[in-house]
Amino acid sequence: MATGRLGIGETLGALNAALGPGNPVWFKETHAQHLRVRDFLAPRRALEARFGEGQLQRPVVFERVLSAVDSYATPDSLASQGLRILLHCPALRCSPGALRLSQLRVVIVADHLARALRSQGVCVRLVPAVQDPHLSTFLQKLRVDWPTSSERASSEILRNLVLSKLPTAHNQETLPPGVLGSLGLKELVEQQGYRAGYDPNLDKCLVTEDLLCVLAELQEAVWCWPKGNYPGLARPPNDPHSCMVIHLVSCEEEFQQQKLDLLWWKLDDQAPLRQKHLVCGPVKVAVAPRTLTALQYYELRHAQVCKASTVKHGDSRVQDPAWTEILEVLTVATIKFEMLSTAPQGQLLLSDSSISTKGTKSGIFVMYNCARLATLFEGYKRNVEQGLYPTFPSVKSLDFSLLHDEGEWLLLFNSVLPFPHLLSQTAGLTCTSPGLHISARTETVCKFLVQLSMDFSSYYNRVHILGEPRPHLFGQMFARLQLLRAIREVLHAGLALLGLPPLSHI
Repeated sequence: MATGRLGIGETLGALNAALGPGNPVWFKETHAQHLRVRDFLAPRRALEARFGEGQLQRPVVFERVLSAVDSYATPDSLASQGLRILLHCPALRCSPGALRLSQLRVVIVADHLARALRSQGVCVRLVPAVQDPHLSTFLQKLRVDWPTSSERASSEILRNLVLSKLPTAHNQETLPPGVLGSLGLKELVEQQGYRAGYDPNLDKCLVTEDLLCVLAELQEAVWCWPKGNYPGLARPPNDPHSCMVIHLVSCEEEFQQQKLDLLWWKLDDQAPLRQKHLVCGPVKVAVAPRTLTALQYYELRHAQVCKASTVKHGDSRVQDPAWTEILEVLTVATIKFEMLSTAPQGQLLLSDSSISTKGTKSGIFVMYNCARLATLFEGYKRNVEQGLYPTFPSVKSLDFSLLHDEGEWLLLFNSVLPFPHLLSQTAGLTCTSPGLHISARTETVCKFLVQLSMDFSSYYNRVHILGEPRPHLFGQMFARLQLLRAIREVLHAGLALLGLPPLSHI
């Protein structure tokens, strides 16, 4: 069998080669009623030519994959290397006490998307730099990695430009403080190239000092990228048209952001031509007696996590300072899985009722299984130190034919093999599509990690990994441990895309 990493693209290439001359026809069915996800409908002749009786040689596949575990925890390729994307999240210009749940969703989507894009080799810059120290502290609690700044960008040049474009008869004395005047945007909306996706009701834009500060920061971010190498760039990094700007906004903020786009083009001939909107749907709380802010929502989930841990472990452990960080991580995991498990464009419905540590679709469930893996390998390490088990042999010496449980194959086929392709999907943006709006599959990683955890939990509950210290059982134990090493690497890589550290115990 040829060397190299196995994957969906490689599989199709091999099957097409086996089919021979002619136009290859393959169907990938993802509808649950027809085939399982990642099943292929392929001509029998091609399968038999490639795989003998039409079946994969599972021991060979186990050996191929588990001998190169690290390569399956990384993206397919850095095909996007050299691309520059500016992610703009206007919600981060408010205080944490005023941050709405819909804005919190946008922030979490932006942070996750930035991590996914960087994993693909994309050069990402985040705007705005957070100036409110209280908001910065809140983002750190949420494990959102966002830049900070102590001063605003200068808007003096833009201010003078706006004043030169205002009608000479405009009476500035009657304007409210901070308002410079009003500029028309209708002609830009009607121009070919700007029309698709913009609200036809856009007309006048009230230009304020704050609005110009926003534009000034965007201008500076586009022109002044951090120093470094930009391999693969067709244009130098100081070319504004070589980057794409993505404005991540809630549905309530989109109209105002469209005004800002058009104002930028009106005032700046060098404004990036590629500006896209990723609009997140509304967030509603079921049976909530009041409207929750983002900060109140965090405090609610933190209190519920502490209560659930108290029920499970008692007051003494929950009050232990060593558990403070663990409870905070579990709170953030709960929030991020709630916010990211639904496609960002759709409406999100949250429940304010108590959370459970036993649910199979929550962030706590994923973190619990992460801790189970850590406990498993720690148990093996202790047994080695006690002389009960030998040290782990080289992977080349392992006998993967001893992996004959169907759950083991499902873990490999559904979790390890497709993970590089999943990383590429998560960072996939329709950058060249016409129109204003784009979509992102930021729900993919959370759904994948939940399914991985369910498969692992089912296998772990059924199969005793660390068996009795008898030499004739060591071969199967080592093969299983190597499989679970791969699961651990994939799980940790997925959690890293969410900004979540792996937990060793809960």
